[in-house]
Amino acid sequence: MARIYYEKDGLDVTEGFYGEFNLIARAESLFAGKPSQKGIQVLEDSELWAIDTTKLASLYEEHRDIERLFARLFERAYVETIQRIENLQFHTAEERYHLLEKEQPEVLKRAPLKYIASYLGITQVSLSRIRAKKS
Repeated sequence: MARIYYEKDGLDVTEGFYGEFNLIARAESLFAGKPSQKGIQVLEDSELWAIDTTKLASLYEEHRDIERLFARLFERAYVETIQRIENLQFHTAEERYHLLEKEQPEVLKRAPLKYIASYLGITQVSLSRIRAKKS
């Protein structure tokens, strides 16, 4: 398991969690060639594969099916980003917790609570209250 995060006003904010066999990429870095303001942190022992932009572009040229695959993966990531923003805008913290529980239950078992709270946009105390309601 890994996460994408950033720091804002001295706080560590988790943007997303990624389990096994997930593509983790910072699109602004990949497409614009600029360093990302976000970091990727591996939370468990992991095996990572990486490819630089130049080699990826060469693969696209040689194998159009790989290009199509990556286009689909980036489309999915875009939709997930929009859903994340809308979850923060339109759902309560408790609703966001239940969505995470439904859509990514492994995160609740494997990620530290401070990162889960950060992802939900709440404090660890608020997360504890939500979890206590379930019991």
